[in-house]
Amino acid sequence: MASYDVASESSIAPWLGRIHHGNCLDIMAQMPSESIKVIVTSPPYNLKNSTGNGMKDGRGGKWVNAKLQDGYDRHDDAMPHDDYVAWQRDCLGEMMRLLRPDGAIFYNHKWRVQKGLMQDRQDIVEEFPVRQIIIWERSGGINFNPGYFLPNYEVIYFIPKPEFKLAPKANAVGCVWKFHQEFNNDHPAPFPFELADRCVKSAVGGENCVVLDPFMGSGTTALAAIASGVEWVGIDVSRAYIDMAEARISDWFASNSRAAV
Repeated sequence: MASYDVASESSIAPWLGRIHHGNCLDIMAQMPSESIKVIVTSPPYNLKNSTGNGMKDGRGGKWVNAKLQDGYDRHDDAMPHDDYVAWQRDCLGEMMRLLRPDGAIFYNHKWRVQKGLMQDRQDIVEEFPVRQIIIWERSGGINFNPGYFLPNYEVIYFIPKPEFKLAPKANAVGCVWKFHQEFNNDHPAPFPFELADRCVKSAVGGENCVVLDPFMGSGTTALAAIASGVEWVGIDVSRAYIDMAEARISDWFASNSRAAV
């Protein structure tokens, strides 16, 4: 499966089943409005722009954030805070444009302490229709700061459009989700398949469902969409991460083809 550089299209069909290489704002701007049912994504957290920058004391082993000491491929994760907020708000604005009237965004982010105070990312999401906050309780972690307890959760901002409804029985699922972190993945900040899978399964339904991840990374959202039998679109600025994602997707198809024999 090959990714390709995009050209402007009036239909979502040419975008499907591919990871598009480039800046997500530039690429989303070329996609047709109200063409996406579900967006599941986790942007860079801007962790290296931190008052404490605990990653300077980052350790190896299974501590996932240790991989981020050098930032991401093609992104150093250290933008001035106001620039970062403006960028993420622009990204969410494009995502909202792409959503169908019955669509929803699952926007995974991480709260942190800055200058001794909680930074809850409200400055990013405050003007968007956040309906609920889902807590992702994850195992493990490490805390180098004696001033506060170990943060062992991340948040998912659930941002639907007015006509969105959950898939049947998904409303019986609680808003605290416990999934282990993903360790068997070379991407510096992967989220687990189970997390993406729950988001997708909770939101898809009806005809012509398309799932988008504008920060595709190692391809986990695509795998969740494929497992649910729905179409998907990916975007990433890193060719290395696209190669990683495409290899994972190819492996999934190979494994499932063998299982079907």
